[in-house]
Amino acid sequence: MNPEVLRARLLAWYDDQARDLAWRVGPAGGRAGVRQDPYRVWLSEVMLQQTTVPHATPYFLKFTARWPTVTALAAEQDGEVMAAWAGLGYYARARNLLACARAVANDHGGVFPDTEEGLRGLPGLGPYTAAAVAAIAFDRPTNVVDGNVERVISRLFAVEAPLPDAKPELKRLAETLVRDERPGDWAQALMDLGATICKPKSPLCGRCPVALDCAALATGAPETYPRKTAKAVRPHRNGVAYVLTRGDLVALVRRPPKGLLGGMLALPTSDWRADPFGDEEARASAPAHAAWRHVGEVEHGFTHFTLALKLLRAEGDAEGVIWSPRRDLDGLPSVFLKAARAALNNLL
Repeated sequence: MNPEVLRARLLAWYDDQARDLAWRVGPAGGRAGVRQDPYRVWLSEVMLQQTTVPHATPYFLKFTARWPTVTALAAEQDGEVMAAWAGLGYYARARNLLACARAVANDHGGVFPDTEEGLRGLPGLGPYTAAAVAAIAFDRPTNVVDGNVERVISRLFAVEAPLPDAKPELKRLAETLVRDERPGDWAQALMDLGATICKPKSPLCGRCPVALDCAALATGAPETYPRKTAKAVRPHRNGVAYVLTRGDLVALVRRPPKGLLGGMLALPTSDWRADPFGDEEARASAPAHAAWRHVGEVEHGFTHFTLALKLLRAEGDAEGVIWSPRRDLDGLPSVFLKAARAALNNLL
């Protein structure tokens, strides 16, 4: 493999085939002198953690229409941002998003630091995000390695060590290809290659601009890279969700600020545990005295466990809850929106 030839091939492909993304200034725009907006780059990178481009794009467009600058986002109330984030998951990211926006607004005059080191000093920016923003927004020669890049590098070099143990080796190999020339475009070219050509199960090797350089393709089984250790079975938990209505209103609670779905509006629930709840036990933990009836169950998958929620519904009143019109429940986290819709027979 000649690294310079590989880089030239991939960058030429990117110039011609770069994805048209809402937050991206493409190669043509870059050549015309259009600058990347660090706020949009940072926001997109945070949103794209643990989700896909098609899912993140409408959220990005809504966020940037409502909060077009980092200072506008920093000035918003926590609850408004958390509600707008609902559906993207990993709600700690939304809290970190606000903390970072406020740090940029208050400590940096509304201007993002333009180096990887400076970006690492902001709340919630880990090594990957800092490297990505530094490269894409400021054209710094950083080593940007996400899941797509890991897959590309593992195949280019036919790395036999399985993930996650291979991560340090993949990062080291990726760094051997970083140059001062077009570092932002290089990072995005690798990402685009992994997203559109070097796919996990069915790589399109016949369309790959660097197929001649790919050691995994030479083995005849590129789809078997990266090697992976067997995944552990996710534990399963059980709980009860209570859908208490008062006319057209539904009772919600604010979850504790720390922990899973912290600070979000939610349906009242029991604790989540390994053993399922019997009907009588479920009613005993209800947030109000009412004629609770069992109306079904929903299943939901989190990253580290799966959850089954028994649904109890009643009409009544309760203290210490937040009453929300049914039509406004779309801002709930996915698990609670799913539970509410099931319990209310989708009559939102």
